[in-house]
Amino acid sequence: MSSAPKPPTGAQQAGRRLWRAVLGDFELAEHELVLLREAVAVVDVCHELQAVVATHGPMVDGKANPALVELRMQRQLLGRLLAALRVPLGAEEDQPAGRLQRRTTRGFYGVRAVS
Repeated sequence: MSSAPKPPTGAQQAGRRLWRAVLGDFELAEHELVLLREAVAVVDVCHELQAVVATHGPMVDGKANPALVELRMQRQLLGRLLAALRVPLGAEEDQPAGRLQRRTTRGFYGVRAVS
């Protein structure tokens, strides 16, 4: 196994933590590294948006804080990126160590067979 690639330039603490966590357990192909790089950027944006919400609160002038709305959308994107990357979401006893899950994309994005 070769040494893990360095985190993307400009990655913040939250993004670097995700990078190390995934590459500490898995060896990724280049197309999977592209997804991980995007996930790192999204994690960093989520961290910054969470700080804005913590500072200004979830409501601004009687409406949802725009940072909270964007945070929700960024978290959805992160979930989709991690699902596409097939990162296990916890201890899975039947999952061989070092291998990514092989599952299809969930939700309305999945391909359905026509009978």
